[in-house]
Amino acid sequence: MAGGRAGPRRRPMTLAEAGPGTENERLGVVRLSMLRNPLILKPEVGKPMRNCYSLPDPDFTYGMYLHKRDGGVPEAIGHWDTVKAKPHIRVLPRDFVTMGRMAVDEGCTTAREFALYYKFKDIRCKDERILRHGCKIPPGMTFGRPARPSTPFFDLMQHRYKELWMESQRAQTVVQHVVKKNISDVRGNRTTFLRTHPLPVKEESFWHPQRFKKAEPHLRTFPDPDSRKKALSASH
Repeated sequence: MAGGRAGPRRRPMTLAEAGPGTENERLGVVRLSMLRNPLILKPEVGKPMRNCYSLPDPDFTYGMYLHKRDGGVPEAIGHWDTVKAKPHIRVLPRDFVTMGRMAVDEGCTTAREFALYYKFKDIRCKDERILRHGCKIPPGMTFGRPARPSTPFFDLMQHRYKELWMESQRAQTVVQHVVKKNISDVRGNRTTFLRTHPLPVKEESFWHPQRFKKAEPHLRTFPDPDSRKKALSASH
């Protein structure tokens, strides 16, 4: 162990290595499974941990073994085998709108006639993504990716985005106040209406028996009717 670091794990211990005086010395019957059990096996001082799994021989080849010898790297560099790409034929979907319109123009009415016409006239959708040779390029068409818009440095330096955000927040606050006010307005009922618009007070009139309604007074203490009205208005 150099530098305080353990090396790679070693192969499982054999019965010959577990001799007298070692950490894994066994008395009595010694089984091979004892030397491959990590719970029983004791670590050796100054040596890396052992691998308790049974590994194949050092001559064993891991992975897939190829019996054919193709020459290795020199053969691959000197004679590079290339694979020709197969032509990819893109099958476009059928244009049923155009075929249906042409079938109606030809006089097809039943489903069988439409099916026979679709079989006879196989029209495919046009590939608009590929500009074929001889086709006209639409005016104002730009090839490639569009350019990124310029950065508004003046707006950044003047904190324009902050002002716009503050204005939107103020407008949102006003809208919230209006909505809250509309929600808080409770529809008035008869009780609230009477609180704001009280009923007129009825004038009290003295009760007179029915038989004395047409009876005239026997005493006239006021000199004239005007004096009587003034006295009654002053007392009431």
